[in-house]
Amino acid sequence: MSKPALTDLLHAAVTAVGGTERPGQIAMAEAVAEAVDSGTHLLIQAGTGTGKSLGYLVPALAHGEHVVVATATLALQRQLVERDLPRTVEALQPLLRRRAEFAMLKGRSNYLCLHRLHEGVPQDEEEGLFDPFEGAAPTSRLGKDLLRLRDWSDETETGDRDDLRPGVSDRAWNQVSVSARECLGASKCAYGAECFAEAARERAKLAEVIVTNHALLAIDAIEGAPVLPPHDVLIVDEAHELVSRVTGVATGELTPGGVNRAVRRAARLVDEKAADRALTAAEGFERLMELALPGRLEVVPEELGHALMALRDATRECVTALGNTRDKSVQDEDAVRKLALAAMENVHDVAERVVEGSEFDVVWYERHDRYGASLRVAPLSVSGLLREKLFADRSVVLTSATLKLGGDFNGVGASLGLAPERVLEDDSPGGEGEKTGEEAPQWRGLDAGSPFDYRKQGILYVAGHLAPPGREGQRRDMLDELADLVGSAGGRTLGLFSSMRAAQSAAEDLRGRLDVPILLQGEETLGELIRRFSEDAETCLFGTLSLWQGVDVPGSSCQLVVMDRIPFPRPDDPLMSARQKAVEEHGGNGFMAVAATHAALLMAQGSGRLVRASEDRGVVAVLDPRLARARYGGFLRASMPDFWYTTDRNQVRRSLAAIDAAAKEAAPSGRS
Repeated sequence: MSKPALTDLLHAAVTAVGGTERPGQIAMAEAVAEAVDSGTHLLIQAGTGTGKSLGYLVPALAHGEHVVVATATLALQRQLVERDLPRTVEALQPLLRRRAEFAMLKGRSNYLCLHRLHEGVPQDEEEGLFDPFEGAAPTSRLGKDLLRLRDWSDETETGDRDDLRPGVSDRAWNQVSVSARECLGASKCAYGAECFAEAARERAKLAEVIVTNHALLAIDAIEGAPVLPPHDVLIVDEAHELVSRVTGVATGELTPGGVNRAVRRAARLVDEKAADRALTAAEGFERLMELALPGRLEVVPEELGHALMALRDATRECVTALGNTRDKSVQDEDAVRKLALAAMENVHDVAERVVEGSEFDVVWYERHDRYGASLRVAPLSVSGLLREKLFADRSVVLTSATLKLGGDFNGVGASLGLAPERVLEDDSPGGEGEKTGEEAPQWRGLDAGSPFDYRKQGILYVAGHLAPPGREGQRRDMLDELADLVGSAGGRTLGLFSSMRAAQSAAEDLRGRLDVPILLQGEETLGELIRRFSEDAETCLFGTLSLWQGVDVPGSSCQLVVMDRIPFPRPDDPLMSARQKAVEEHGGNGFMAVAATHAALLMAQGSGRLVRASEDRGVVAVLDPRLARARYGGFLRASMPDFWYTTDRNQVRRSLAAIDAAAKEAAPSGRS
């Protein structure tokens, strides 16, 4: 029997989900099919409205091999598992003559642990509360959450935290979940046969398509031991987030509180000498951290080095002792021992990593108003790790609405460990392609475009008359400009700010000037804020990073997107500044490679909040004149949607007023 045509499969899938086929979606599906069949790699930018999920799911299912799809956000995971995959599988079954199975797989801590739920959390004796259900007052929030979790455990088929709605606090979930290191293992656990995490893994082994998250993908690459089942194709959606998610997983942290908890857990299970040595080392580390000042440690201070060596050696001794001794007097000994071992191994590994002082790591102190000081260590770059682990032995497709920065894919490609696309195309003898082709994964980039006519639907306005933003002080001229723009738009504004302080200042100022509701991130849950913003056209929503990437509000509620300034990383960000310096030491332009690329990605994401449907109209206003004047301004603008560009403030006010008037005229009676 001949293989069904890809266009027929795509048509069936799009019809099943009630969508419309787009030229960009067809081009994407064909490119994905070619990459999968040839075993090569693809970076593909697919703008909002392209239908990129089906653009990669259909060719992946048609290929018939095991596929892993990794996403960054819970919203997309739910969309894939609850809507796109069920309908697509159903639609393709008659054409493919088989029914593909699919499953969701996450890290172990995302699943309810029945042992923890029924036996309680092993804790230090002086802390009491071996059973959190007994220790938490039933009327407290924690108590209510725990009782609801106990009831939910009898109903849920998955044990997946994300299936619990409404959710519970992190504190409550931590009482009923375990990390991979803390898990007893199915063979040793009394509840192993019923384990939700093990059941999810078994389902994943049988599935043709496995949906997971970037964090588990990172763990699979970093840990060495495979976490994901064998697969032939990897599709990374929301790929612009991958580097930061991998960096997060590869970052280690030590806090005095965490070290003390780890030592107390182990102290009851090891001999007195080992316990005393660990307690002494923990106290020494705590005293040192009381004096820690925020900032990068380009060289680990001698005193810190001695404290960490003492901590490393003491925790190594405890880890060995925990594996060699038994104490039947300890209630639920296996769980207590496993928890203590996991905590001590983490302290040991981070202390040893900092002491070893790899040139490929960045070490710094952080200080939090509430939690105090912490010592952190992160990789200077994850590009080598990704080049080695991500692209080996499988075809990889990376897709997002924002992968093409400054006009090409090379900036994002470099962060993933890929050589520039033009280098790979150089086949001339002795050329760059010959030098790098064997080491660098072969890839190509494709811009699938967008179904939207950005130049007709949106305006990019740069307030070139404003003073450049400084590091300190309130920008009165910026607030005046913001008030004028929001007033002209009749509300309908998403305000994207570079800091929470700036967002709070703007909200406070405009609440005193304008008669429109202004919501502020942090005053309510993000989901509730977005709901209220979308339901009332006059309402404005101000906030920071979560809003730059996490808002999908088509229609008249969002017709003005304002950015207070170009979102460069903070100059005192230890990791970003170290990465910038490393590029410069190798002869590159650190500012463009790190700071400008970081800003371009955020500005591409932020400006993408404006046009979410073909009927949307509006303005993206950047209240930072550097976007118009600075040499890097062209690079940043080229990373954003191709809106009509202007610096004419009067023209923009007239346009906003006209868009507002049209929206009011089109609105149902009684609503604006």
